[in-house]
Amino acid sequence: MSRPPRERVVTEPPRFRSYKPAGVPRKALERVTITLDEFEAVKLADLLELDQQEAADRMGISRSTFSRLVAKARRNIVDALVNGRELAIEGGSVHFVDNILTCTACGHQFTVPMEAQVRECPACGADELRDYAGSFGHGRCCRGFGLGKGMGRGGRGGRG
Repeated sequence: MSRPPRERVVTEPPRFRSYKPAGVPRKALERVTITLDEFEAVKLADLLELDQQEAADRMGISRSTFSRLVAKARRNIVDALVNGRELAIEGGSVHFVDNILTCTACGHQFTVPMEAQVRECPACGADELRDYAGSFGHGRCCRGFGLGKGMGRGGRGGRG
């Protein structure tokens, strides 16, 4: 029996849940999925160009696990691009450090720590906020995650 996967640290939720070829109805497409931790791994490796050990430390995982996540994510991303499939981002055993909120009244987008209890837009005062972490089923479960395990804000530190 395998052990349950360790919850990985993800800096913030993705701004979009899926991508698809333009002009093709979603129902006509096959779907390829990457998990939230695979998304974070490929972002750290390819966009932020961190070395594997530093990126693994930020996620609270081993370098070999990080390497497997990146390889799987790249394979699925290339499959979607080359074969014209929808790429969905969902699932994975993760906790977010920060959250992204967007005011639907004025369009202001801002990042806050998961611990923050923001109820209104700092730009216009409206209480119409879209919660990105909440749209992935996260919220209270992520508040304070890792703070007692050496992770702290930004997800840096030991593997708890």
